[in-house]
Amino acid sequence: MFVLIFVGGVLLAHFYLWHRLVRGTTGPGRLRKALTLTLALLLAVLVGTFLGTRLGIESWIAWAGYVWLAVMFYLVIILAVLEIPRAIVGTVLRRRVASRAPAPEPEPAAVPELVGAAPAAGAVEAPQEEAERPASGDMSRRLFLGRATAAIAGVSAVGTVAYGMTSALGDPVIEPVKITLPKLDPRLNGLRFAVVSDIHLGPLTGIGHTERIVRMINGLEADVVAIVGDLVDGSVARLGRLARPLKDLESRYGAFFVTGNHEYFAPEGPEEWIEELGELGVRSLRNERVEIRHQGAVLDLAGVNDVGGASSGDGPDFAKALGGREEGRSTVLLAHQPIQVAQAARHGVDLQLSGHTHGGQIAPFNLVVGLQQPVVSGLATVDGVQVYVTRGAGFWGPPVRVGAPPEISLVELRS
Repeated sequence: MFVLIFVGGVLLAHFYLWHRLVRGTTGPGRLRKALTLTLALLLAVLVGTFLGTRLGIESWIAWAGYVWLAVMFYLVIILAVLEIPRAIVGTVLRRRVASRAPAPEPEPAAVPELVGAAPAAGAVEAPQEEAERPASGDMSRRLFLGRATAAIAGVSAVGTVAYGMTSALGDPVIEPVKITLPKLDPRLNGLRFAVVSDIHLGPLTGIGHTERIVRMINGLEADVVAIVGDLVDGSVARLGRLARPLKDLESRYGAFFVTGNHEYFAPEGPEEWIEELGELGVRSLRNERVEIRHQGAVLDLAGVNDVGGASSGDGPDFAKALGGREEGRSTVLLAHQPIQVAQAARHGVDLQLSGHTHGGQIAPFNLVVGLQQPVVSGLATVDGVQVYVTRGAGFWGPPVRVGAPPEISLVELRS
C-alpha cells in the first residue's frame, strides 16, 4: 500500500511539474518537447534509484535520483504556495488590459444574404483553428506568469536543496543537554551519555561518515555511548566495512545499541548485525538491562527492540527488560521510537532516549512526523516520563537536511 501511494504521488508530482514548468512556460515546439523529455528522464532516474536500492545495487544513479527527489519535493511545495499569488497577479493583469481596451465600434447594418450566394469578391473566411487560438495578449501574460513562477520556484528549490546537502554531509552538531531526574542518586550526578541515532550506513555514505562520528563521540569523553537504532540500511555483506570504525568507540562503561525499524528491513533481519556489532565491541540490549555502576551508585540502563520487529516475533518486551528492578533505582531506557514511551511509562522509567524522527529531516516534514510521534526532537515529558529525542547523525533517502541538522547529543544527568 505504501509503495502504491508513493508511486502515485511521484507520478502526480511529475505531471504537476510538467503542467507548471513545461506547458506553462513554453509554446508548442521543440523546446517543449525537449523539456518534456528531460522531465521524463528524471522520472526514470528516480524509478531506477528505488529499484536499485531495493535490489542492493549501489551506483551513481542513487545520488542523481535522491537529489532529484529532494528538488522535486521542494518544487512542488513552492509552486503550490505560489498558486495563490499567481492567480491574484493574473487577475490584476487581465483587469488592467480590459480597462485599457478601446470601446468596440458599432457593427454595420446587417445585409441580408441570398441563400446559396457566393462570398463577395476578395472575402476570406478565418480558419476555425485560428478563431479558437488565444489572443497574443493572453498568451504573453500566461508565459510571463509561468516563467516568473518557474524561475522563483527553481531558484528557491535548488538553493534549499544545496543548503540541505551541505548540512547533511557536514559535521553533526554537538547538542549538550542536562536532564534532572528526581530519583537519581546524587552520586550519579554528572553521568554523561553520548547519544547517537539514525546513522543510516548505506549506498550514499562512505566509511568517512562513520569515522567522523566515532571521532566526535570520542572527543566527548562520555561515560556511556548509546546508539539508538537505525544504524544501517543493508546487509553486513554490503555495509560491514562501513561499520568497522565503531570498534574504536571510547567510553568509561561501554557502548550499547538497540534496534531501529531499518534493522528489520534486511532479509536476514537484525541478527547478523547484532553479531557483527558484538565483534566490534558494541553490546546490543535486546529487551534487557544492565547496571551502570558509578561512584558507588547504580543506574539501570535498559533497552527494548523496535516496534518494527513485532511482525517477525522480535518486538519490544518491556516486562522482560524492566521487570524485577530494585525499587527506588533510576532507570534510563533506550528505545528507538519516541512513541514507545507509552509503555515505558507503565514500567516507571525515568528517562527514555530515542531517535527515529530525524527531527523531520526535510522541513516541513517535521509537521507530519509530529502527527505520528509524541516528540519530534529535543526534551519533553510524556505521561510523566522525560523523553529526549536526538535528530540523528545521518540521513535517509535524499542526502539533504533542512531545518534539522545532524547531531550527536551529550546528555548529562543531574540529581
